[in-house]
Amino acid sequence: MYKYEMHCHTSEVSKCGKISGADLVDFYKSVGYSGIVITDHFLNGNTTVPPKLPWEERVNLYFEGYESARKRGEEIGVSVFFGWEGSYYTGTDFITYGLDKEWLIEHKYCDLLPVKQYLELARSSGGYVVQAHPFREADYIDMIRLVPRDVDAIETVNANRTDFENHMAEYYADSYGLIKSCGSDNHIGKQARIAALELDFKAKSIDEIISAIKENKHKISLYNLE
Repeated sequence: MYKYEMHCHTSEVSKCGKISGADLVDFYKSVGYSGIVITDHFLNGNTTVPPKLPWEERVNLYFEGYESARKRGEEIGVSVFFGWEGSYYTGTDFITYGLDKEWLIEHKYCDLLPVKQYLELARSSGGYVVQAHPFREADYIDMIRLVPRDVDAIETVNANRTDFENHMAEYYADSYGLIKSCGSDNHIGKQARIAALELDFKAKSIDEIISAIKENKHKISLYNLE
C-alpha cells in the first residue's frame, strides 16, 4: 500500500506550523509515506501572509510552503500535492483539493466569501471539499457547525483529535452517506500518531487521489509513533 498524508501545515505559511515544508517531506519519507498534500491555513485563517498586499502577491506568498516541500520531494522521491484549509466562524474548517494557483489568482478575494457561497464556488469549479475535524472541541470554538449537503467528504480520522471526536465524525459520515477521508493535521513533524490514506497504486496527481476516494478505493489507517 502507498501512504499519503492529506492534512499538514508548514511553518512558511501557517502561523501555528513548527516545521518547514522541506523538513516535513523528510519526516514523511522517514516513516514510509509515498506522498503528502500541503494544506496550509488559507488567507482567511491562521496564515503568515500579510492581509494588505495585492491579491496575486498574497497568493504567491501562500504557495511558499508547498513549493519548498515540492522541491524537496522531487529530490528524495516523495510526491507533494497542493490543497488549502479555509477557516470560517471560529473553528469550522474545510480542506479544498483539486484546484490550483491559477484558480486562486482568478478568483480574487474568495477568502472573503460566506462559507456556503465559497463551498458552492469551489465544488462547481471542480474542487473536492472535505470538512476537517468536524466535531473538534476547544475553548475558542463557540459551536459545532455541519453542512452535510455542501461538502464532498468528511475527515473521520484526524490524528490530532480525540477518539471520541473521530467516532462522532464517523457516525456523522455514516448517517449522511458521506465519503470518509483522513489526515494528521500535522504541524510539527513527528507526533504521537499520524493518519494515512492508503492506496494500492502510486498516485501521480491529486486528481488520482480524489478519484480513488470517490470510488472508495482507499483505506484509512492510524499509526502510533510513540
